[in-house]
This record gives sequence, C-alpha cells and structure tokens, in this order.
Amino acid sequence: MSAAFRQFLASVPRGSGDLLARELAAFGAADIRERGNAVAFTGTLEVAYRACLESWVASRVYLELLRFEAEDDAAIYAALRGIDWRAHVDPAQTLACEWSGRHPAVVNTHYGTLRLKDAICDALRDSTGARPDIAPREPGVRVHAHAVGTKVTVSIDLSGEGLHRRGWRGDTGEAPLRENVAAGVLLRAGWPALAAEGAAFLDPMCGSGTLVIEAARMAAGLAANHRRRYFGFLRWLGHDAALWQSLVDAAEVRAAAGLERCRTQGVVLRGRDLDAALIREARLNASHAGVAEITRFEPGPLAEARPDGAAVGLLCTNPPWGLRLGDMSAARAVHAELGAVLRGHFGGWQAAVLTGDPSLGLELGLRAHRVHTVWNGALECRLLRIAVGEGAARELRPSAGTRIDPELARTPGAVMFGNRIRKNLAQLASWAKREQVGCYRIYDADMPEYAFAIDLYTAEGDGADGVRWLVVQEYEAPREIPEDAVRRRRSEALAALVDAAGVPPERIRLRTRRRHKRGEQYVKRGPGADGADEDRGEWLVVREGGLRFEVNLGDYLDTGLFLDHRPTRLRLGTLAAGKRFLNLFAYTGTATVHAAAGGARETITVDLSATYLEWARANLALNGLDLPAHRRVQADVREWLREARTRGERFDLVFCDPPTFSNSKRMVGVFDVQRDHAELIDDCVALLAPGGLLVFSTNAQRFRLDPALGERYEVRDISRQTLPPDYARNARIHACFEVRPRVLAGPRSAGRAG
Repeated sequence: MSAAFRQFLASVPRGSGDLLARELAAFGAADIRERGNAVAFTGTLEVAYRACLESWVASRVYLELLRFEAEDDAAIYAALRGIDWRAHVDPAQTLACEWSGRHPAVVNTHYGTLRLKDAICDALRDSTGARPDIAPREPGVRVHAHAVGTKVTVSIDLSGEGLHRRGWRGDTGEAPLRENVAAGVLLRAGWPALAAEGAAFLDPMCGSGTLVIEAARMAAGLAANHRRRYFGFLRWLGHDAALWQSLVDAAEVRAAAGLERCRTQGVVLRGRDLDAALIREARLNASHAGVAEITRFEPGPLAEARPDGAAVGLLCTNPPWGLRLGDMSAARAVHAELGAVLRGHFGGWQAAVLTGDPSLGLELGLRAHRVHTVWNGALECRLLRIAVGEGAARELRPSAGTRIDPELARTPGAVMFGNRIRKNLAQLASWAKREQVGCYRIYDADMPEYAFAIDLYTAEGDGADGVRWLVVQEYEAPREIPEDAVRRRRSEALAALVDAAGVPPERIRLRTRRRHKRGEQYVKRGPGADGADEDRGEWLVVREGGLRFEVNLGDYLDTGLFLDHRPTRLRLGTLAAGKRFLNLFAYTGTATVHAAAGGARETITVDLSATYLEWARANLALNGLDLPAHRRVQADVREWLREARTRGERFDLVFCDPPTFSNSKRMVGVFDVQRDHAELIDDCVALLAPGGLLVFSTNAQRFRLDPALGERYEVRDISRQTLPPDYARNARIHACFEVRPRVLAGPRSAGRAG
C-alpha cells in the first residue's frame, strides 16, 4: 500500500511555499505545485510521513480521499456518506471534522462541519453498528472538507494538529513565534549552511527560545518533529506502522550522531533576554526539545550582547514591535539599540531581523541586502537580512524636524507636489468649515512619484482655530527603487509640505507604512496604561461632529480615529436615538460616543483589548457620557455573540467593523473577514430586535459580500454614501452595508377594527 502514489496537499505559512516545495522534492514528491499557502503534490505514503516528521515549514499534511461536485445540501451529504469510511475510521476510536471554504448550500463553516460529521457517523453506524465519539483535541482521525463553489475536496488530516506544535514548548510566553515560521526564518537566513561551516548563533532577545531551539535542532540534524508524540495518522486505519517506525528509527540514529558531533565540536547556540522568567522558560523548552547541552540561555540587556569571541556567526532575532510591545516609541528605541549593537560589535556576522513594521527596520541604521515577507499566522512581517560591516551602515529613517531643508522645496518635483497640496487644501477648506470637520485626509498618493498619505489633525489649543498637525505616512517603496531616490523624494515632499500647508516641522509626524490589512495598526498601549500622563506620548484632543476624541499621533500605527469612517459614525449617531446600540470590534469606541450622544438609551461596546476599551472610556468621559448605561465588555466578539444569543439579548442597532485578519492568542481561532463574514453577519442579525438594523463595515480592499446573504436578508450597499469627500480618491477604502431581516408577509387581514 505504501508504494502507491496518492494525491496530497501540505499547508504552509504564506510566503514559505517555495521552501516547502524544495523539502517535498527532497522527500521524493512528484508533480509539485505551489498554491499560495499550500503545496499540492503526489507521492507515496512515505513521502507524506516524511513531510510530517521532517518538514521544517509545513503546517499540515492532507491525504485526498475524494473530489466531487454537488449543487445542494442533499448532494453533499450523499457524496460524503458514499465514501467507504470503514477503510479510514475505527468506530471505537474518536473523530474530529472540519469544513472550510464556501459552498452555496453551506451557510457557514459550523454547519458544514456538522454535515461532514453526520455523514461519516451515519455511514459507520449503518455499516458497522457503531459510531465514533467526537474529540476535537487529538482525535483518532481528523477529516477535512474544503469547498470552492460547488466543488468539494475531502481529505484525511495526517498531521492531526498543526505541525508547528513540535511538542517541546511548555508555557508559550508572550507573543510566541510559531516554530515552523521560526524555522522558515532560519532557512531564509541560510543557517543550515552557516551551521555546517561552524558559525556561531545568537538571539539577543530570545523570549522563550524559539529561534535558538529551532536553530539548535537544525544544527544537530534532528528531524523537525523529532519525538513529537501525536500525529493524525497513528490511529488511522490506513496507517503503515512498520513504514513509520522505520522512518522514526532512522531519524533517531541521525539525531544521536548529530548531537554527539555538536558536543564533540563544542557547539553552543546562545540566547539572551532581559526577562529572567523567560530565560528560565527557554531553558526548560530546550531541555524538552533535546538540545539543552548545545544551547545556553542567559539573562541580560540587549546593549551587552557580544559575539563571545566568534568572528563569524548569525544574529537572528524577533525584537518586540507594535502588537508585541504595545508602545511604538519603545519599539523604535529597541530597534535603534539593536542597530547600534550590531554596528558596534558584530562586524563580519550575518543578521536576520524579523519585524512587523517596515518603519522599525529603518531604525537599525543598516542596509538589508535581502528583504523577505514572512507571515506568522495572519500577521505580515518582514525579514531583513544584513551583512554587518561598514558598507551596511546607512541612515535610512524618515527624517523630519530640523532635518527638513527648505531649499529642496524649490526643486521641480517639490514645486509640483506643493502646488497639489495647496490645491487640495483649497478644495477641501469650504467643506471642512461647513461640516465642522477638523481632521481629514489632504493627499493620498495623488502623484505616483510622491507616495504618501497625509492627514491633517486640528487639535484643541489656544488659537481660535486650534493647532494643526500633519501625519505623513510614506508608502513603502518597491524594492527596485534606489534608496537614494526614496530619500530624495521624501526630503522634497517634506520641504514642500512645510511651505504649502503652513505647518512647522515640529508638528509633522512621519512614518513608513505599507498598504496593509486592518488589525496590524492596532497596538496595546492606550490612555492611562501606565498611570502617568507625562509618559503617554503625543495625545491630542480633536473634534468631530461636535464631539471630542483623544488621538495619538506618534506612538501608534493608527491614531485612534479612522477618518474614512466619519460619515458612518455620524449616520449611527442619527439612527441611535432611543435605541439599544451594540458596537462590535469597537477599537477606541468612537462609534459608541456618536451613538450615545445621539440619544441611545443603552450601549454595549465589545472589544478583545482592555487598552482600547479604556481608550473608549476616555472618549466617553471627554463628552460627559461615561455613564452606567454605556457598558464596555472585554471579550472575543464571536464568542460573546454566541453567549449573547443564548441569553436572549436583543439590540435595535448593531455596528460591526471587524478586522481583516486577526489571530490574537486570546481569541478562538483565526478570523478572516472574507472567509468568515457571512457567519459573523448571521450571528449579528440573530441579536436584532424586530425592526432592528445591522451596519456592517470592512476595510478589506478586495472584499466581496457573500451573495447568499442577499437571499436571507435585506442588504443595502451604502459604501458610496459613507465615503467622505476627502477619500474620494480611493473609493475602495471601505465597504459598508445595511442589513435587515426579511419581513415575511403574513395573511391579509379581512378588515380593520373600529
């Protein structure tokens, strides 16, 4: 059986498909085809077993059982039940099922999962007289079905659970890097070749030790999942136990030889961290991973990191940033300190720095010779590869303040840019004055050569018209654009901006930013987070629709006020009078403030972050609305919705503005708005009181509403009505819909009383 070629699919973190394809080829796979975050291939069962045991980057490995096309629910059930499940599932063992993708007849993934489970259990009960119990955790067999339109693929999940779970990690620590993502970083950085040449290894901000441990296992020749206890095929009826044992035995021999070689050569991979508790956890993890003898973890500050006498090595690290650290100014300081350490002490070494925001990479003051996009779950990161030496030292940070050269405002390009700024300001001035809008976008890459988004914020101040600030977001330049050209255009734009907008350099805040998914811009530090006002960064109070809001222009990737949602907030304020209002994925609660000010009799604001809820409280308090009728709830929105439905909660007006992606460790599963919005809308509509309204909004640039929703509800696209004039350049900045339950016509009344 093991020699027969079969069809498989291995999932992989986005951006690592080429690494997995190379691994699969080495395992003997054929017909290898990359498909975004997965790689399809054919091969023997041995190839699939080796992928589960030895692949450093694979997430899961699926054995395809059947592909079929079905138009409706009955056809899906019949096809699923028609599979000979006796060849795969022992009724005495346990079962888990999972449905993904979209089928016109499957209203949500939960329903698809139930239908898959029912078909398997019904078929086994009819053929064997017994059915398996359901066990979501470590089941005997996990079956997966994926739909693309009316086409469905059914597979056995041979991995059983994510292959990044090697089995050596204890407590996950703060913001852990997934093991297979860490391994992908090491492969991109060329660590296997460096290790073979005897290079040293250091992670000076190692946290719980993920990079050091994965690097040590690579250096010693261990299989990626060496001694992992659980795989999904171990109780699958098609399992070839003898074949598997032969692969495990061979891996044990290689591991013993590799570890002995490392011990003989005195190989020691080092990790440092300021947090002594994380160092203790890293040591425990290394022991569980079998590499305690060839790793060393020690507490200590980043500034004291040194090569320890090694002339050649790899410094590989995932420094705190944005979502991990929370304080953007502190994240910049950490990256700047790392750059100083590299420049001062690690000449001749290679560096691989993983960061979640490209502007932080500029703080290093070192030029990366290669930049890779790396995904850790749903978080898009950048891996900067640097050959540390004199030629790598560069000042790459966007400069502002005293570095703005007024002479540059006279260059032809700067003159054109300045004229465009003046024109935009003049066109928007009467609208802003009439609508009493103090914060708005004045430029958004209108000229391709000057790729910036520029927002004007008018803060409360001594002057009658307030104090004007500018937030300048520089879109990341394509790699083929020379760095000197990027810096020149940036300097020209800043010089022209000072003159054209009449805002002094000290009130211009500049950052580099890519066009990204909603969710990346959120960070964890908010009003009162540390209890000291002087430590709270650049907090300003601005006005919108007669209301006051706190914004932060320097410490966050977003300011706390999404300017493109201004008409939506005003609309909610008008609709909320006398109603019970629910705000989901509430961020800083600005929509709640509008609803409360508009006369909502009660509001509930739900968000997973205590920081944002505190920011929401501050915004309510600024407007005299911090009252018992306006409650804030810290919760995973999807879980809260299910619990609220059980409690019988009802709302007259619901606003739901979910992130494009989210995989917070406090949230159940990974949320993808395109994949999951239909189920989310179903859950929201279930809470509507008679005559209630859901306003659903998303900033996903390629969002497409599930057509089936229009069959279940009255759906009205109000995207154009909620597009403010200052965002007219980008009609796709957001999509917004009004959703109401369909009113079923009852029997016609025979007459009227009275």
